[in-house]
Amino acid sequence: MGCCQSLCSGKNPLVKDPTQPQQLTHGGSTAVDNGGIGGGVAAGGVVVGTGGGIPSFSEFSLADLKSATTNFSSDNIVSESGEKAPNLVYKGRLQNRRWIAVKKFTKMAWPDPKQFAEEAWGVGKLRHNRLANLIGYCCDGDERLLVAEFMPNDTLAKHLFHWENQTIEWAMRLRVGYYIAEALDYCSTEGRPLYHDLNAYRVLFDEDGDPRLSCFGLMKNSRDGKSYSTNLAYTPPEYLRNGRVTPESVTYSFGTVLLDLLSGKHIPPSHALDMIRGKNIILLMDSHLEGKFSTEEATVVVELASQCLQYEPRERPNTKDLVATLAPLQTKSDLPSYVMLGIKKHEEAPATPQRPLSPLGEACSRLDLTAIHQILVMTHYRDDEGTNELSFQEWTQQMKDMLDARKRGDLAFREKDFKTAIDCYSQFIDVGTMVSPTVFGRRSLCYLLCDQPDAALRDAMQAQCVYPDWPTAFYMQSVALAKLNMNTDAADMLNEAAQLEEKRQRGGKGS
Repeated sequence: MGCCQSLCSGKNPLVKDPTQPQQLTHGGSTAVDNGGIGGGVAAGGVVVGTGGGIPSFSEFSLADLKSATTNFSSDNIVSESGEKAPNLVYKGRLQNRRWIAVKKFTKMAWPDPKQFAEEAWGVGKLRHNRLANLIGYCCDGDERLLVAEFMPNDTLAKHLFHWENQTIEWAMRLRVGYYIAEALDYCSTEGRPLYHDLNAYRVLFDEDGDPRLSCFGLMKNSRDGKSYSTNLAYTPPEYLRNGRVTPESVTYSFGTVLLDLLSGKHIPPSHALDMIRGKNIILLMDSHLEGKFSTEEATVVVELASQCLQYEPRERPNTKDLVATLAPLQTKSDLPSYVMLGIKKHEEAPATPQRPLSPLGEACSRLDLTAIHQILVMTHYRDDEGTNELSFQEWTQQMKDMLDARKRGDLAFREKDFKTAIDCYSQFIDVGTMVSPTVFGRRSLCYLLCDQPDAALRDAMQAQCVYPDWPTAFYMQSVALAKLNMNTDAADMLNEAAQLEEKRQRGGKGS
């Protein structure tokens, strides 16, 4: 019940390497992770105010990832080749209810844990909405794992080669090419220009249907292993000669993705180039697009693909050229990707609760922070009864100071000085002599009112740890989850809170 299991153990599953630089970039903006609430990164390692709350890069324990993936159950494998893939990718869910993708490398793929960690940290610094971002790694014995944002709407290969209801429309194909070019250009600008084995399986679609480039391709499958696992017919010619990946090799692979988008099939570059030289562009095009695409736009993309696939690496365009060529072809920029893909968008708002709600529940369901504040002021500390049993010897000067801090926090809370309330409640919590679910609940609301929903979620989870059946803890989690756009989880938590309130009314601790 709830999301606080790892918190209750007293262990933070997102422990950052203190020796590594913590400056994270996202879409051109920068957030400095100082390991605390301020400085752009809130408690729990979520970058605030950068468009979507991407967690900062962290080291995970193997136990956390086993729990998230149900002990790496085969039911959770999402790799295209299933259990036959050399490095399996699993779908998982962390204790904070965030979905993740976990790549599990074969034994001894990276024998040196330090080298693996350094490579992972290098990729983990990247933050962009055109990437399925890397949020963590794990080195435990022989185990080497990467943890990334989970993309729920399949791969480009699935939508192009194995579609069931509808193929991808032309405008969406142009968007895919453009977005992936932007991702490659961002990586190149940030000093990570090499991408290993770029193909249609590396392009993923997020909850909004927007295409993203998998971060897993920014690291090789092993320290000394091959950079290309695809058929040799699709491999850059220079890689066949010297076994090295260069930025120009990545451009060649991008050309093969453009061919996929044009044809709807996985055509070897040599065959496609023969068609292009023979002016047989119509033969190259996907027959399902007949009469539904612009010949002028297709000609531009065919020409770009031809340039990318030049035999001599120096004759291929760079990533900025790719972006500049594809940008003018984006003619449906106002139309959401999920509409063009023909998929349902994720829930925009929490679903209607299944049980009648109390006034606090109603306020939480409509995200009315002012009403929540009024109710918490009126409730005072009556729900803390029984959560602390103190001996006479514990009433020390430290205890008095701690209670004074709580009183100052209460005063600031009533006066709506929420930043001061956070400071005072933090002093009370840090002493640790006395635990109060109400203080965690109040500080959670303060964080929400200061636009720090990730920290608010963490406090609501802590309140649940102190008092596992406290409906307010669940209500506050529902509001924080909704603010983090995790709307299905928010609705589940709201219903769980209502269920607990119903149980209390039938004869439990007074509300």
